Amino acid sequence: MPTYGYECTLCNAEFEVWQRITEEPLQRHEGCGGALRRRVYPAGIVFKGPGFHVNDYGSKRNGNGSKPSSEDTSAKSDTKTEAKPAEAAAKS
Repeated sequence: MPTYGYECTLCNAEFEVWQRITEEPLQRHEGCGGALRRRVYPAGIVFKGPGFHVNDYGSKRNGNGSKPSSEDTSAKSDTKTEAKPAEAAAKS
């Protein structure tokens, strides 16, 4: 059953009620007797089915499912450059 929101025009009270779609909307607030106005809420977006993350983002990610940060790539390049001079010194 859908949840409908109502607002009282007299006391500005807001509340939600579970009602069937076929039921008539509420007319009067039980607390103060004021007229009720049905509130409209936006529908949530649900992405279902195959293809959303596989097609759109699958090729841009590394093996663990996240993009490498610029700090990670700079740290890796620094480590490689430091290792090469040490190897050259060991050979001489």
